[in-house]
Amino acid sequence: MVELISMSRLLALDVGDKRIGVAVSDATGMLVTPVETVHRKNSKLDIARICKLVDEHEASAIVVGLPKNMDGTEGEQAAKVKSFAKKLTRETRLEVHFEDERLSTFTATERLVERGIDTGRNRDLVDMEAAAVILQSYLERQSK
Repeated sequence: MVELISMSRLLALDVGDKRIGVAVSDATGMLVTPVETVHRKNSKLDIARICKLVDEHEASAIVVGLPKNMDGTEGEQAAKVKSFAKKLTRETRLEVHFEDERLSTFTATERLVERGIDTGRNRDLVDMEAAAVILQSYLERQSK
């Protein structure tokens, strides 16, 4: 008899000052799909939109990209992201996991360019794809 592994969907965020890229996994954790880019207005509205996406995609946890310096230290942007994640945890009551996001935007841009997409004019696509890169990295690390 084959036993099916039951997992749940994860929502991933690439949090920036102007935009938040969003991606989601399927229930098996095998497929990752970019979902949308949230244009930041204020913390309350941003979190309300993320909460709606959590509900729409039936996410059981959130993975947030943690910006680190190339030497692995955390700077001002990491502190902002952690503060946002703390608010998100309070509102969603979901567990938030952090994933090192170094080079995620670079990788996302490369992937889109390989598909012939003009990344200069499509920053929203880069942010969504970066969230997908972050989520893929997290899932791969969890499967080891």
